[in-house]
Amino acid sequence: MKCPFCGEADTRVLDSRPTEEDSSIRRRRECQACGKRFTTYEMVERTPIVVVKRDKSREEFDRDKLLRGLMRACEKRPISIQTIEKVVENIESKVRNSMEREVTAEQIGEYAMEELKEIDEVAYVRFSSVYRHFKDIGSFQEAIAKLLNE
Repeated sequence: MKCPFCGEADTRVLDSRPTEEDSSIRRRRECQACGKRFTTYEMVERTPIVVVKRDKSREEFDRDKLLRGLMRACEKRPISIQTIEKVVENIESKVRNSMEREVTAEQIGEYAMEELKEIDEVAYVRFSSVYRHFKDIGSFQEAIAKLLNE
């Protein structure tokens, strides 16, 4: 590992530990040439997942985009950022565990609504209103009636 300060390739690992999510290894290193310390993270290289959108265009799965959408739905609700990040992790795990290289945007939206339904009904209705393109108050009433029946 090259030192980010002096470019020397001779570094020594001082400490290794898993991150809180157990998704990567945090390594504290020290450069043998300049003596400065720095941190690196080691993680499994994953194959990219392609999202097929409604218009049949394709783009790489973007966990930050999903996080932003969920945060918008949860805005001004008593939901912590940690809870929202956990929802994103759960959705990403479902997508990756499906072993498919392509997933539809509809499927990701359904996963998000399943998670939100368990956490906060208002956030669920907000997210589904954008996701399902509610056009009028009747669409909202149907979604709320369905939620109440469940």
